[in-house]
Amino acid sequence: MADEDDEKDEQPEPPQRIFTLTEAERTRQELEPFLIEAIDARKRLSVLDQDLTAISTRIMMMGGVLVAYAKIAEKRMQQQNLTEVMKTNLERILSTGCLIKDLDMGLLDFPAIVDNQEVYLCWKLGEDRIRYYHRQDEGYSGRKPLDPRDLGPGTQLQ
Repeated sequence: MADEDDEKDEQPEPPQRIFTLTEAERTRQELEPFLIEAIDARKRLSVLDQDLTAISTRIMMMGGVLVAYAKIAEKRMQQQNLTEVMKTNLERILSTGCLIKDLDMGLLDFPAIVDNQEVYLCWKLGEDRIRYYHRQDEGYSGRKPLDPRDLGPGTQLQ
């Protein structure tokens, strides 16, 4: 019986969305503000985590005698809020079918078909548009220029 319940709970993964270059570019433009906000939240969370760790260390060293409860509560509330901001933005990005490859770099991949091969259209925060792609078994270092003239005669980006 339990095995039957487990099978019912497992949903097949939806098929991966395939982007055209135009769709990927439009989606990239829509997602850029969410990516920037997620990166900012992550940076601020990192600083906040360091602050909370330092406070915990001081409390342990002093035996908890001089605990600034209001300050700790405020920092924990900030931590929860920033975590929610980051989570919401990341979910928004992922909901489009786009893949976040490196949040620190602001690196996004968009599944696509180039020359009848499944690839990723690759964009990094700061680039003015999607200019590169790479095979799905390659990473950032395998990026190639995405120029229709370079794809060969009669090859189209689907």
